[in-house]
Amino acid sequence: MLGTIGVSSVEDLFREIPSVLHNPEIDVPAPLAEAELRDRFDDLAHSNRTTRDYVSFLGAGAYERIRPSIVDHLVSRSEFLTSYTPYQAEVSQGTLQFIFEFQSAIVALTRMEVANASMYDGASALAEAALMALRVTKKKRVLYASTIHPRWKQTLKTYLGGTEAEPIEVPARNGIVDAGFLESHVDDTTAAFLVQHPNFFGYLEEVDRIAECLEGRQTLWVQASDPISLGLLSPPGDLGADVAVGELQSLGLPLSFGGPYAGFFACQEKYVRQTPGRIVGKTTDAEGKTGYVLTLQTREQHIRREKATSNICTNQSLCALAATIYMASMGPEGLREAARQNFDKAHYLFDGLRGVPGVETLSERPFFNEFTLVLPISAREASRRLREKGILAGVHDPRWTGDANRLVVCVTETKKREELDRMVAAFREII
Repeated sequence: MLGTIGVSSVEDLFREIPSVLHNPEIDVPAPLAEAELRDRFDDLAHSNRTTRDYVSFLGAGAYERIRPSIVDHLVSRSEFLTSYTPYQAEVSQGTLQFIFEFQSAIVALTRMEVANASMYDGASALAEAALMALRVTKKKRVLYASTIHPRWKQTLKTYLGGTEAEPIEVPARNGIVDAGFLESHVDDTTAAFLVQHPNFFGYLEEVDRIAECLEGRQTLWVQASDPISLGLLSPPGDLGADVAVGELQSLGLPLSFGGPYAGFFACQEKYVRQTPGRIVGKTTDAEGKTGYVLTLQTREQHIRREKATSNICTNQSLCALAATIYMASMGPEGLREAARQNFDKAHYLFDGLRGVPGVETLSERPFFNEFTLVLPISAREASRRLREKGILAGVHDPRWTGDANRLVVCVTETKKREELDRMVAAFREII
């Protein structure tokens, strides 16, 4: 092989790598006994500070939740935890059944007509929805709200980078999408409009105006939602959206330092053959017994690449299982109660922080469980001071928030009244 490519030796093959890196001196410590090694790992683990050590008001797509113990108990069973993605449907009936139940639960939650077996995460689900819109409409322009999560926007741009799509960011006004800009830029070449509701800053978008802007345009409305918010807010299907996507972390998945998570993807049935990934269906066998099958497999590992709708390789099924168990154990009333507690506790904290002299709000728009403050000092500095008091104040990176003085604060059902009061008191001290 070296001769074929015209290289005389393996060393020549790697000659572009600096010589100092060829045989680096690695300072490997002396070996340890098993007990000593366990102590060493315990020390390393305790160097991490978690939400058990701080009162956390972080959010932005990764939320601290009350998780029923049944979730971890069931997903830890060996038949679930050690299984792989179901290629052989006939030997994976249990796996296929829970995927079918997951799809059914997502359809009920979003009020859409069909859901797939889940996605990598919320960001890739949003990007795949944009690609589907390009295929369905045969148009090139993709409008997306500037109020979408910054990382999701980065993922969207990456997915569209290899296509002929023309992505256009719709600016924000008063913490939400500028509906006037949207109306003036939607035309017959627009494949889709992508929006997050509630948005990254926590506020509820003017979905009625969005519907008016898109009416009669043959432009797909793609809406990303926090699934817990759908316990209170009108679901995407009832609003008139064509595609509903989102992040499943809220549904029974721990923070886990950022993953693994999973995403959901649901749409109207007329788009089913253009959905990414795969769909599990329910049928009967020759003996009349119930059976579950991979009804639709439009990923490139299953069909010819040129016919595939996506190159997705898995559906994160263990994470989807955790979400399914969470939804089943909570039920409609439990989801509604979790959403209500998020709403009530966030508004309680909002009222307290708004009363701190010098603190302003980005918008007076309605919000669910996140809101954005504009501080009289750097949000990064405020967060540092609060961290010294054992509080993680919120998301403060200006690359995400758009301004050095903005702080995005999140409150979930996990917070107690004394913790909310503690946050207000600490704010008064540091501002």
